[in-house]
Amino acid sequence: MPLREWKLARRSLPYGERTLVMGVLNVTPDSFSDGGQFFSLDSAVAQGLRMAEEGAHIVDVGGESTRPGSEFVSEEEELRRVIPVIEQLTARISVPISIDTTKRAVARAALQAGAEIVNDISGLRFDAAIADEVAHAKAGLVLMHSRGIPKNMQQLPPVENIMEEVVDGLRQSVAIAKQHGIQRDSIAVDPGIGFGKTVEQNLKLIVKLDQLARAFPDLPIMIGTSRKSFLGKLLNGAPADQRTYGTIATVVASVMNGTHIVRVHDVKAAAEAVRVAEAIRQVADPGR
Repeated sequence: MPLREWKLARRSLPYGERTLVMGVLNVTPDSFSDGGQFFSLDSAVAQGLRMAEEGAHIVDVGGESTRPGSEFVSEEEELRRVIPVIEQLTARISVPISIDTTKRAVARAALQAGAEIVNDISGLRFDAAIADEVAHAKAGLVLMHSRGIPKNMQQLPPVENIMEEVVDGLRQSVAIAKQHGIQRDSIAVDPGIGFGKTVEQNLKLIVKLDQLARAFPDLPIMIGTSRKSFLGKLLNGAPADQRTYGTIATVVASVMNGTHIVRVHDVKAAAEAVRVAEAIRQVADPGR
């Protein structure tokens, strides 16, 4: 892949020749995979430091669970959870920090605290004014496709053509971002594995990542499969903490199919898998 750059608040992050690894840091008591494990400030900061040491190119801090069936938390509570963590991590690690939020006030405070990316799972559907904060800070923005809200997304009837649904939805999100003054080279897109999709549709999105890349040829593609429920269904009901190997299989498949960023909980395992998958891809298609 040719080398390109994703423009963030205070730097540009090269991608294309390498796949970026985004580490997931949930500062919540109820996330589906690690709820409560990093809820204290000390444990969250320690985990962020560990991710940077293990090869994360980005650490993504979130203070509100978006697992199926979850409820929104208050703006004040989300701020209380994430801002101290972001402040400490930005002072102690060199990799950029991302804030996983759908709220304008949280995005603003996180960017002021040192975050360089806003990761919005709603693709600006919940609060389009997030885009104003991103534009003001000249930060990076991840626009993810999702359906409904976390509380009901897995109860929605499946759409007939998932690729068409995802591409159309992401195009709308990108258009809103540009209307709010965000430069296109600051935007990344994510098909939203698990957010209102069936198991088969999630697999199809991984297989057809090249189609998503053709629809958005100038934008980095991010994918987050880590420990998600479709893996549990494929692995005979394995709980979230026993889906690491399944996650790595999807990471390798995603790299082979052209993703630019993988969002994962298990950074060391994913970083090693990415390195090997990239080497295989390079031999298989040297001009890619």
